[in-house]
Amino acid sequence: MPSAPPDPPVVPYLMVRNGARALDWYVRAFGGRPVERHDMDDGRLGHAMVELANGGAIYLSDEFPELIERVGTLAPDCLGGTTVTVALAVDDVDAWLARAEAEGAVTIRPPVDEFYGRHAKLRDPFGHVWSLTGPKRNEA
Repeated sequence: MPSAPPDPPVVPYLMVRNGARALDWYVRAFGGRPVERHDMDDGRLGHAMVELANGGAIYLSDEFPELIERVGTLAPDCLGGTTVTVALAVDDVDAWLARAEAEGAVTIRPPVDEFYGRHAKLRDPFGHVWSLTGPKRNEA
């Protein structure tokens, strides 16, 4: 019988500083649920999986600069920014953005209706950029 992976085919893997704090933040800000968590003996977060309220998932861990050859990346604050934006399809862009802002996210593009739907961008406290997309607002 063929084996099927338990995760979606593509899962963003975020490197952060202070992984335990980041894990809690993603749970609160994105209505997430921790599914898996592995802590290292030195206190760093070795790996975690969070299911988000929209049905998506992310992996995250503390950065391991001493293992850069094997891990391949560092946290955004170490790099001076991030090289990707994580696109997050949601049911209500404004509500998701407000919840993330209440948890300390910074809006870098306020919500606006575009031809493809409503869109906003935020930077989380760990340096990652998120693009929120959802249905347009109904104009009365």
